[in-house]
Amino acid sequence: MPPFMTRPLILARRGVVTSGHYLATAAGFRILAQGGNAVDAAAAACLVLNLVEPQNNGLGGECPTLIYSAKERKTYAVSGMGWSPQALTIDWCRQHGIDLIPGDGYLPACVPAMLDTCCLALARFGTLSFGQAAAPAIELAEDGFPLYEGLREAIQRLRLLFTERYPSTAKIWLPGGRVPETGERMRLPEWAAVLRKMAAAESQTGKSRVAGIEAARDVFYKGEIAERMVAAIASQPVLDASGSAHTGLLSLADFAEWHAALEEPLSLEYRGLQVHKCSSWTQGPVFLQQLALLAGFDLRAMGHNSAEYLHTLAECAKLAFADREAYYGDPLFDQPPFDILLSESYNAQRRSLLREAASPDLIAGEVGRGYPEYINRSVLEDNRLALGVQNAPDLTPATGDTTHLDTLDAEGNMVACTPSGGWFQSSPVMEGLGFPLGTRAQMFYLNPQRPNALQPRKRPRATLTPTLVTRDGQPYLGFGTQGGDMQDQWTLQFFLNVVEFGMNLQEALDAPMVHSDHFPSSFYPRQAFPQQLSVETRLPQPVLDELARRGHKLERAGDWTHGRVLAVSFDAARGLLSAGASPRQAIAYAMGW
Repeated sequence: MPPFMTRPLILARRGVVTSGHYLATAAGFRILAQGGNAVDAAAAACLVLNLVEPQNNGLGGECPTLIYSAKERKTYAVSGMGWSPQALTIDWCRQHGIDLIPGDGYLPACVPAMLDTCCLALARFGTLSFGQAAAPAIELAEDGFPLYEGLREAIQRLRLLFTERYPSTAKIWLPGGRVPETGERMRLPEWAAVLRKMAAAESQTGKSRVAGIEAARDVFYKGEIAERMVAAIASQPVLDASGSAHTGLLSLADFAEWHAALEEPLSLEYRGLQVHKCSSWTQGPVFLQQLALLAGFDLRAMGHNSAEYLHTLAECAKLAFADREAYYGDPLFDQPPFDILLSESYNAQRRSLLREAASPDLIAGEVGRGYPEYINRSVLEDNRLALGVQNAPDLTPATGDTTHLDTLDAEGNMVACTPSGGWFQSSPVMEGLGFPLGTRAQMFYLNPQRPNALQPRKRPRATLTPTLVTRDGQPYLGFGTQGGDMQDQWTLQFFLNVVEFGMNLQEALDAPMVHSDHFPSSFYPRQAFPQQLSVETRLPQPVLDELARRGHKLERAGDWTHGRVLAVSFDAARGLLSAGASPRQAIAYAMGW
């Protein structure tokens, strides 16, 4: 009897798309059907996600991306992360009594990376114009899309915030002052006008496709839209969790001088597969560090989701994430020692630290720099010690989330992209533009001795972390999920379900998952919960009992709560494309043809 799956595994020959919302998946599918490739489809799907999941991402956010180019037989990382303002420094925070960069308002805004990431990907690897890729999103914004239950619940939860502090947001998402009904048509003409202005500039160039795309991006980063963004955040201070109201510090020069960039991904071989991640301007390398540790265990012999297996995953995660706290930061500023962190000898030594009982400690590795004592302090305590400043911040987080998309075409072009930031719950919609800015600078530390410490025009270390896997030089897997710090734990379990336990994509992402909360959160207020292990309660009770016996403090999160893993796969020998989408949250979907 075939295994139960919540949704069918999508099998296709010409192209597949999976994304966090079915309308975005349909947009990507439409682009493939019109002759576009996987990169064109990814740009279209991304822009629709920006529109229909405003609680998870937006035009003011960011989108780390991995692309496999079939023509070049090479994997690229796209630095879809904007830099911090030139004016935002540790000294500025000290002078203004900021001991923890808030997770809301204008102060933590970095340059929005979303649109230039799409433009760079289109120009370098796509075949269509920006206007063609943006058409589905523009149509949905102007004609309206039906409000779905998850978005309605978010608006209901945020109603007081919108009415009392973010009135510009209320104008759009609380029509007539009320929470709209499920199925009600939501129109965002100002949002659509931003993309229309970009597309118009493109069409007026009369030059090459690439020159047209550059003209479109310049409207956003150097023209009218940039001017309106800077004016909006400079003119109206917004109250944030620091207890004070702040204007934004981004300048026109910050916008004009930033560009998305192509980079070499960081890679590790595991079981004959080459696993590619964005570098340490994301948390992505913790996926590779966990694999390097787990390579020394016989996971199959432990048994899928046995207590021994899950304990081993959790303890390896603690070690990898301790190194994240100790060593990760923007590699253009910091020097993460990945030659050591991913080496066999280093991981053999780290592996020896695992015990039968859950470790209560956060233990970073030694890399010849002296032990990083700061990781034994809370982020807030460490910031205060370094700054000599103690504020009384509101420690209630302005929580947001993330979404994801993967695309694959018959030529083998593959994209894994994780859009996030620019959430409507963290910063007000800018008048006349229809979207808010992001709050990613909340992830910086304020101790200058640490990596990922705040500096002007630096990328904060984001949790956003797509994964792309190649086999024998050909694309094999592209996947990712929402979920902040948990992303590289949930996707790791998905990957091992496929590679170690032989599951197909849909089985692998349907399976119950766990994650550790042992290490400091990347999000305001940067809390840690030592030994806490969050579990989906579909796991057998004897397994949960044994994990508790080993000292894990179990958080029983529910049956279907952990992430929203999405994936595509390419069988080059058979020319077979496949895709899957998690049923969690009910709106992700995969399509193929």
